[in-house]
Amino acid sequence: MPQGFKDIPRVVWLLAAGVFVNAVVSFTFVFVFLYLTGPRGLSASEAGLVSGIGGVGLVAGNFTGGWYGDRFGHRRVLLAASLLGGTVLAALPLLPLALLVAALPAAQYTSGVIRAANSALVAVTVPEGARRPAFALVRCAANGGFTLGPPLGALIATGVSYGWLFVADGAGTLLLALWTARVVPARGAGAAAKAPAGGGRGILAELRDRPALLVLLGAILVTDLVYRQQYSTFPVFLTDHGLDARTFGFVLALNGAVILLLELPAAVALRSRPALPVIGTGMLLVGAAYGALLLGAGAGTAVVMMVLLSLGEILYKTTATAYVADAAPEHAVGRFQSLYAGVSVSGVVLGPTLGGTLYSGAPGLLWPLCAVLAAGAGGAVLWAAARPRRHAVRPAHETGSHPRAVAG
Repeated sequence: MPQGFKDIPRVVWLLAAGVFVNAVVSFTFVFVFLYLTGPRGLSASEAGLVSGIGGVGLVAGNFTGGWYGDRFGHRRVLLAASLLGGTVLAALPLLPLALLVAALPAAQYTSGVIRAANSALVAVTVPEGARRPAFALVRCAANGGFTLGPPLGALIATGVSYGWLFVADGAGTLLLALWTARVVPARGAGAAAKAPAGGGRGILAELRDRPALLVLLGAILVTDLVYRQQYSTFPVFLTDHGLDARTFGFVLALNGAVILLLELPAAVALRSRPALPVIGTGMLLVGAAYGALLLGAGAGTAVVMMVLLSLGEILYKTTATAYVADAAPEHAVGRFQSLYAGVSVSGVVLGPTLGGTLYSGAPGLLWPLCAVLAAGAGGAVLWAAARPRRHAVRPAHETGSHPRAVAG
């Protein structure tokens, strides 16, 4: 086993196994629009509104999950959110429409809390400097599950009913709660953070002391807005140029294949490289991916676009997650992870709205703007990496460098 994998604690491998199983049955977000417009009889605009509110719930859950964890313990928050979310998901098909409209955002909110709490658990379990392979492992487990999930969900929806999708998703989330309770110790990694003497500094003060991190969070916000176009305006672009849904399905599958094949080896190979240049390079590749669409709208161009996008995702997402964890003060690991988690899914809400509006009004401007925005975000991160450090505290945060021994 490569050295980078040996540094990953056993509990993270077990958490990744739970994430994989849960991801396999987390297919309701793929089919919720069809469910609302089909069995529930909503119009497309009504379904879009409900789905959009659910996306707001997802983002809000990501922003707040780590805050709860710092106060009550990340393990405890993950368990509570999984139990609540699983119960709500399983009950959704039985709810009248008025209650469903309220319950769906609540389920999405708990999903966001679960994501943030899970990231925080990994961050507090793995020593600083060894986190990139650990986060890459969990991401690969999630991506592997999502690769299997949609085809399985389609079989359930067409062969049984859409209602059973929610039951299966809820059962998987409840199973995640039971699995987490079994594999994560009640004390230690999942415990609430202890503020240092004097009560600890406020989160804003901690962020002001980390200007490179502030640049990174802004760049992640911009890049995610661009990145999410692959799920909204990109398939419309392909359809408008005579390519059917099979092409879109193929390039999405290609995205999953590239990530599953290369993300873990890349995380191990680059684990001793300074984090910010790796992240900035990944964002530049995201910009290049959308710039490739200026060459035309054929299947070959779509493949090139998706390969570049996947490589960029591999470089920036895992590395940024680990960088934020390494930059966090001990009493605020969960809050820092929540900031990153919320920013990193903001495109779920902003992407379709802003991208769709621009594509409808001036379709020729969308891809050049996406390329410029992502490249600009990458350039900002590279600039932050090259700036002299004003704060010499904990220099390993800037490098994500070699693992260090941890007592116990």
